[in-house]
Amino acid sequence: MVLKAFLDGRVFGHRVGSGTPTVLALHGWGRSGADLVDVLEGTSAVALDLPGFGASPPPDEALGATGYASVVAPILEEMADRVVVFGHSFGGRVAVALAAAYPQRIAAMVLCGVPLLRLRAPSQPSFRYRLVRWANRRGFVSDDRMERIRRRRGSADYRAAQGVMRDVLVRVVNETYEEELQALACPVHLLWGADDTEAPVAVAYAARDLLASAGVQVTLEVVPGSGHDLHREHPELVRSRLVSA
Repeated sequence: MVLKAFLDGRVFGHRVGSGTPTVLALHGWGRSGADLVDVLEGTSAVALDLPGFGASPPPDEALGATGYASVVAPILEEMADRVVVFGHSFGGRVAVALAAAYPQRIAAMVLCGVPLLRLRAPSQPSFRYRLVRWANRRGFVSDDRMERIRRRRGSADYRAAQGVMRDVLVRVVNETYEEELQALACPVHLLWGADDTEAPVAVAYAARDLLASAGVQVTLEVVPGSGHDLHREHPELVRSRLVSA
């Protein structure tokens, strides 16, 4: 494995194997390409550190999945004419946006634990929180106090994120990908942990039905006893699905 710079150092990636890379792997939130090296053993692949993670510097502005896909797309020019893409969680969001925008370059996708669809409307902030936020915007509540309140309310990922990466997180968790899924032209294999609590298996079933209704070739494989990090629990299983994709 070799850490390689792409795009004049704007993105780094872990180069696995030899020859022209045929697999592109995109990691989950808070992780890096190193998280996927075991999965890619025996393949010719690139596991990127997406901007803001691992060795890659953060983006200049808060990007959504489509923005991240635009950053990643030029790296495809250094790979095979058509590649298989693996996306876990946040990386799967980017993978779907990439495949929808550049269908001629993507031969197949394997997606694992990706929050592709929102099955229910997001909850609204409480009146009290909205009042404090209003007061902060008008200078009645200090930024430090507002930050403490945000951190108490936010997820572990939100509390860990800083600067533009927090804005990226807020943006992507509010995205949903019906249009991108229906625009896909490549086969999709959904590989899901039955006990995934970050992206429940109900999301996978809904995505499968949406893809099938759009005429996309799709398969769903649910792994009993596995959670959100199925790729770490069963790297050999993920690898076999990538090889056969």
